[in-house]
Amino acid sequence: MVKAKIAVNGYGTIGKRVADAVRAQDDMEVVGISKTKPNYEAAVAHQLGYDIYAPAANLGAFEKAGMPAAGTIEEMVEKADLVVDCTPGGIGEGNKPLYEKAGVKAIWQGGEDHSLAGFSFNAICNYEQAVGRDLVRVVSCNTTALCRAIYPIDKELGVKKARVVLARRATDPNDVKKGPINAIVPDPIKLPSHHGPDVKSVLPQINITSAALKVPTTLMHVHTVNMEVEKDCTVDDVKNIFGSQPRIRFVGLGMSSTAEIIEFARDMKRPRNDMWENCIWPESITVEDKELYFFQAVHQESIVVPENVDAIRAMMELESDGAKSIEKTNKAIGLNKK
Repeated sequence: MVKAKIAVNGYGTIGKRVADAVRAQDDMEVVGISKTKPNYEAAVAHQLGYDIYAPAANLGAFEKAGMPAAGTIEEMVEKADLVVDCTPGGIGEGNKPLYEKAGVKAIWQGGEDHSLAGFSFNAICNYEQAVGRDLVRVVSCNTTALCRAIYPIDKELGVKKARVVLARRATDPNDVKKGPINAIVPDPIKLPSHHGPDVKSVLPQINITSAALKVPTTLMHVHTVNMEVEKDCTVDDVKNIFGSQPRIRFVGLGMSSTAEIIEFARDMKRPRNDMWENCIWPESITVEDKELYFFQAVHQESIVVPENVDAIRAMMELESDGAKSIEKTNKAIGLNKK
């Protein structure tokens, strides 16, 4: 089997997870990862055997740090069939000319605008439309979770409207520069938040409005979701729909908080405590007069990782069937709901 050659530009919170997930697949391989500085993440990448590429001006610093770079970022891109851009939001846009010059396919993350790639991706919603594309944007953690939950409900029951309030973690666990530490911040204060419009970049037919708050935690986001549907349904109907989804997990057994969900991931020996699935509290699912409500938790560091792998598989035309790609990705990374 000829494997797709994948470069990961940016080896941070998302990039390091994407690199490991790609490495776990049997139809793709990592030809290199990029770091701008020889920090602890670069040291781990070196220890794990990834070829590190860096800006030309910083090659000497990597050599001095005992982790010699394999070349420049431009050279890494030239070796790839596809680049997954995991650089910080707003940076990826500036890399587009580099990818176009090299003639490689590219994936960006949700921190970039939809217009950059012209196509926003979620595996369960629009995999087949991504097959063979050159440019794709994998939507953000929150949008990924909302698409996974709304799409199957819309397919089975018809969604008239969705209203969502997001309690967002303030920052990631390793980020010491952000807050708040002792505040709850409407973000943005002017409604709606960007999450609803972002869902519409994948599911344009959905009437959705969202509001968001930043809260002083680093573990996960929590969504309060309300959907008005076209058809009569029961709580069991909704549970059956969610239960059939390969990337939705019911969390119960005393897990009443995001802290306990992360502890559960630790106990399952998930890499980096990752929860790739939407985590829905089944007891929160409520149905009344064609309206359903539920809480879901979203692990912002990892939920988009399997989506990136599926986007690669679609764009490289390694698999035309989205369900088969999802199954393959899940099995390779160890996403087992049981």
